[in-house]
Amino acid sequence: MQYKDYYKILGVDRAASADEIKKAYRRLARTYHPDVSKEKNAEQRFKEVGEAYEVLRDAKKRSAYDQLGAKWRAGQDFRPTPGWEDVSHSFGGGGFRGESVGGFSDFFESLFGGGFERTARGRGVAAQQGADQRTTLEITLEEAYSGGRNAVRLDNGRTLEVKLPIGVAQGQQIRLAGQGGEGIGGGSRGDLYLEVRITPHPYFRLEGRDVLLDLPVAPWEAALGATVTVPTLGGPVDIKVPAGSPSGRKLRLKGRGLPGRTPGDQFAIVQIATPPADNERARDFYQRMSQELTFNPRARFAIAR
Repeated sequence: MQYKDYYKILGVDRAASADEIKKAYRRLARTYHPDVSKEKNAEQRFKEVGEAYEVLRDAKKRSAYDQLGAKWRAGQDFRPTPGWEDVSHSFGGGGFRGESVGGFSDFFESLFGGGFERTARGRGVAAQQGADQRTTLEITLEEAYSGGRNAVRLDNGRTLEVKLPIGVAQGQQIRLAGQGGEGIGGGSRGDLYLEVRITPHPYFRLEGRDVLLDLPVAPWEAALGATVTVPTLGGPVDIKVPAGSPSGRKLRLKGRGLPGRTPGDQFAIVQIATPPADNERARDFYQRMSQELTFNPRARFAIAR
């Protein structure tokens, strides 16, 4: 019979971890599954991959197989060394009983014997849950604030309706159970994880659950004080601008940020807007201000003349 290099079949190194072996198996099993693949030798490759995984996924089977050594090459004529039967029986007493079944090669049978329970619809592969999948879900800031429903289109063409929780945050993951990759050998589907991406807003921006807004005010509103109307995600509200407010001053609207167990706040950041001197009257007004007001915005620099 011919020696089978199970590591080569799965495309992994002999020192591969159990997780690496599992990932390689899942990828190849999905590729060559007879219900999916159109390749002529898909069923044979599927069985080979299942046989390799049956051995390498189990620490005892893998240890017994590794005792053969790495000197063999795939396709070489092979006969178990004298005393191998004792090694095999020491791990399973005449054959391992596992989750996968029949249709194994003579090489496998010569090493481990029979005695396997038949499951996974007789395809020679253990039933495995489908792989979890991840993708992004882009929503508006208003949708994050109010919740509701949104549609996400997957790479495979499926469209799913997603329920958005109220106050969903940037980077938060939404889990859709059973909407991931298809199972193998009768296994259940994996899960789908949607990572929320909140698209940029024309004038709001987020810092955690807090919402920031640059609030333009006229010079006289900042100097004398005023009550102005500002937009919030929950609708417009009035806010008081204290007299003498400089640019950069933060005016807090408590609880007006993203909802949640601890709701965020909204901060209106004062930005003094300068009226344009685009006509004679405006220019004359600015000229009078420069003559009548003893105001030097650079006085604190203490620059010698």
